Amino acid sequence: MALADFPRHRLTFGPSPIHPVDRLSAHLGGARVWMKREDVNSGLAFGGNKTRKLEYLVPDALAKGADTLVSIGGVQSNHTRQVAAVAAHLGMKAVLVQEHWVDWPDSVNDRVGNILLSRVMGADVRLSPAGFGIGFKESWKQAIADVEAVGGTPYPIPAGASDHPLGGLGFANWAHEVAAQEAELGVFFDTIVVCSVTGSTHAGMIAGFADLEHNFGGRPRRVLGIDASAKIDETRDQVARIARNTASLMGLGREVHDDEITVLEGWAGDLYGIPVESTDEAMFLTGRLEGVILDPVYEGKSMAGLIDLVSSGEIPRDSNVLYAHLGGQPAINAYSGRYH
Repeated sequence: MALADFPRHRLTFGPSPIHPVDRLSAHLGGARVWMKREDVNSGLAFGGNKTRKLEYLVPDALAKGADTLVSIGGVQSNHTRQVAAVAAHLGMKAVLVQEHWVDWPDSVNDRVGNILLSRVMGADVRLSPAGFGIGFKESWKQAIADVEAVGGTPYPIPAGASDHPLGGLGFANWAHEVAAQEAELGVFFDTIVVCSVTGSTHAGMIAGFADLEHNFGGRPRRVLGIDASAKIDETRDQVARIARNTASLMGLGREVHDDEITVLEGWAGDLYGIPVESTDEAMFLTGRLEGVILDPVYEGKSMAGLIDLVSSGEIPRDSNVLYAHLGGQPAINAYSGRYH
């Protein structure tokens, strides 16, 4: 099957907007930076990158007669907030396991931001003391069993919608969307910068751009993942596996090469979800120069990577860089003790 053959349930407004951030570019003194804004891609609970992924999971859930979406993430998971929104939109239930992925002392951490929004949308929110990990958790398996025990039909969605057979398709489509927007804008983005944690956003892009190059005569480009998991080997392995599985599912027609899979370390700090000095600097710089809000878990870290790569010339001065803003801003409310 080609990408266009997979059923898609539209949850986004259409192509997410692309715009230049020229004050930031001028400050960095290197390549021209643009943003593609997944944070304004949908009318469902502030949207975000997971909403785009869920467009390809929803037809499968409906075909299987599911009445409850069951997913997992940290207390301030952007993903579970978007699962809650999609469930409400479809008239389904949502059961969300919210684990203690981030040891952050803010007193309102489990009562504001993403988790508050999930509660407002009627999700069954279950707090778990389990720590960070992108694998399959017992608490999630128990939530699935609980739905079945009361006669419900659960549809399991792993963390970040990533380790799911269809999890990479949303951002493979994003790549095709970028190519169409490039034609309209009269620009070619030779470098893409994106945050990597659970993997399928970055992996989908890799598969999608490989498809454009191999099957549609597109030009090669670099897709640079900035690790924010602080577990670089796990992240790199997961990105590679999902990229290859997604490419195979789409009928790419060739292998995804090792040099197409780039996950860079250096900006995550020591722990997932804990901002470091470069995170704060990236957030304040982008806010004060562009009025664009980043979060301390994902975008603050990927923007810190972009800032260093552009200002050092690692990304060449004549490049057009597309920064993927994945839409994690609601989580910033849970870090009020740091930003005041």
